[in-house]
Amino acid sequence: MLRHAAPLLQEARHLHQQRTALAQAYGQRPPASSRLYEEFCYAAASWSRPWRVVLKAEVMSAGDNPRFVVTSLAAPTPQMLYEDLYCARGNGENDIKAVKCDLQSDRTSATTFLANAMRLLLACAASVLHHALRTHTLQHTALANAQPSTVILTLFKVATQIKQYKDRILLHLPSSCPVKALLHRVTALLSAVPLPLVNTS
Repeated sequence: MLRHAAPLLQEARHLHQQRTALAQAYGQRPPASSRLYEEFCYAAASWSRPWRVVLKAEVMSAGDNPRFVVTSLAAPTPQMLYEDLYCARGNGENDIKAVKCDLQSDRTSATTFLANAMRLLLACAASVLHHALRTHTLQHTALANAQPSTVILTLFKVATQIKQYKDRILLHLPSSCPVKALLHRVTALLSAVPLPLVNTS
């Protein structure tokens, strides 16, 4: 497969060099990567017949990053098949991994079913909260696409002095806190959210 990919990879390297030189000429940040897509038929010795192979020829500053997807789907274009189908499946798996590893959804070691169900429910609720925080409050910030563990370490595990008064709680951050501006933005946005109406009847 790499032999089939070699011409397109060479073209992607040339494209990446051109885009990098153009960005530098205009004083802009160079592109993180350059991608080209192609497809070909391929049959390994152990395969019963040839299959459609979609090639993503990606070149980054760190080097080449070719990827191959073997598929029976004929209709989608190579780029659509890779980005909209293959990567979407991978993103779904990443979300499951985040809920399991970052939010501890697999900690169901209690002795009763209800206790384990409650633990799983809390992990799912934390995932929903993280998704809402990331898609609304953290948009246009460095944490817009962050995993739950990164958000927890950045925003929640911060050394803070807490002073409680009758009508308010003050959080005193260290003067050298690297995420002070981000915390200010997050708390300002969250405080603007209207409180739910309480049914007193």
